[in-house]
Amino acid sequence: MEATSQKVKSALVIHPSDNVAVALTDLKKGEPCTVRSGEDEYIITINDDIHFGHKFAISIIEENESALKYGEEIGKMSSPVQNGEWVHTHNMYCERGRK
Repeated sequence: MEATSQKVKSALVIHPSDNVAVALTDLKKGEPCTVRSGEDEYIITINDDIHFGHKFAISIIEENESALKYGEEIGKMSSPVQNGEWVHTHNMYCERGRK
């Protein structure tokens, strides 16, 4: 019997209040990704190429709205992002340490 190996594209939501997920593999624009949040799993279509370990939105995050990871604010969006879009320094800013 020949074994078939299919690479599952997946991501993880670390905390229930997070609005971003972390890519567990490299993700390509347009492909489906299984997102795990606790016991739940759902599919999101990826809207940008996203490297392993990087974040993407799991819901719409508006301009100046907080990006949440680990249940904590990790920054605010400098522009709005849609479900499945890459969240990184090109579209997020952080005010921590600026005061």
